[in-house]
Amino acid sequence: MLKLNRLSLQGKTILDMNLQFVTDNNGHKNAVLVPFRTWEKIQKDLEELEHLRDKKTFFSDLQEAIEEVKLAKEGKIKLQSAKDFLNEL
Repeated sequence: MLKLNRLSLQGKTILDMNLQFVTDNNGHKNAVLVPFRTWEKIQKDLEELEHLRDKKTFFSDLQEAIEEVKLAKEGKIKLQSAKDFLNEL
């Protein structure tokens, strides 16, 4: 038989979480029930984090490309041709 235990988290959080833990007969937690609105907020936050990670990667790659062009202009490295670049894709 499964029992539901309620837990309200207090403190400075974005969400007012009211979690329920599903436990077995020995009291071991084996699942968490999250209110649907809280779940939607978690999903939205995860999407925003992924977008920020992608944005950070883009700017990091752009900075690396700019540095390569700078080094090529200084004659320190040779850039690959557009044909060779496209062949790698």
